[in-house]
Amino acid sequence: MIVEDELMAAARLHTLLKGYHTEIEVLKQVDSVKNAVQWLMANPLPDLIFMDIQLGDGTSFEIFEHVDVSCPVIFITAYNEYAIRAFKINSVDYLLKPLEKVALFAAMDKYMQLFGQPTGYPAVDMNALKALIGNTAPAYKHRFMVKTGEHLKVIPVADILYFFSRDKGTFAQVKDDRRHLLDYTMDQLEGVLDPAVYFRINRQFIICFDAIKDMISYTNSRIKVVLPNANDLKEIIVSREKVQDFKQWLDK
Repeated sequence: MIVEDELMAAARLHTLLKGYHTEIEVLKQVDSVKNAVQWLMANPLPDLIFMDIQLGDGTSFEIFEHVDVSCPVIFITAYNEYAIRAFKINSVDYLLKPLEKVALFAAMDKYMQLFGQPTGYPAVDMNALKALIGNTAPAYKHRFMVKTGEHLKVIPVADILYFFSRDKGTFAQVKDDRRHLLDYTMDQLEGVLDPAVYFRINRQFIICFDAIKDMISYTNSRIKVVLPNANDLKEIIVSREKVQDFKQWLDK
């Protein structure tokens, strides 16, 4: 079972699992605490559950308050590695976003070693999890190190207006009108940036709220965004599947 509210992340996880073993069957994919609880209460437990911690209507921890989940769980999270040690109890494993094939396969190897033969599993001790995690917040990037000629420079994330991909490179547009090439993919950036401040509007752009100069209605219910120092870039359009989430992000 997959509990994940980001469709692209869920699809990637599904694909990677099939790459691990073609006979793996995803019984159910849900995108919220509510839907997870409803399905788990009405169906036999799966052999394994993947749970994103942050969901649209709460955290996956709330699922355990309504359902006795007595099967292994692998959490998917943006928490840093230090905080995530909390999950290394009751044979619970974790994956950090963005999902990487090597990490997933290692987690699946561990699962197969421990639970290769379905049997009764200990329930997740949610009180222990909450006590260990406490109020730890997701660890987001505060700065990037970039190379300028022969020199290294540190760029605070707060100085970056937006990120974009072009010609197989990923760039950061800074408030001082400069652009810097980053050693990150757009998917990796999406996992390390604070989603309250930055939003990925399409495959090529992740933008900061403060960078938006104007927004214009576009064809097919899409939105055109005007950004500073972007005259040499093609039209910046919020993809159709992102429009509703983008509006909610703006309205927070």
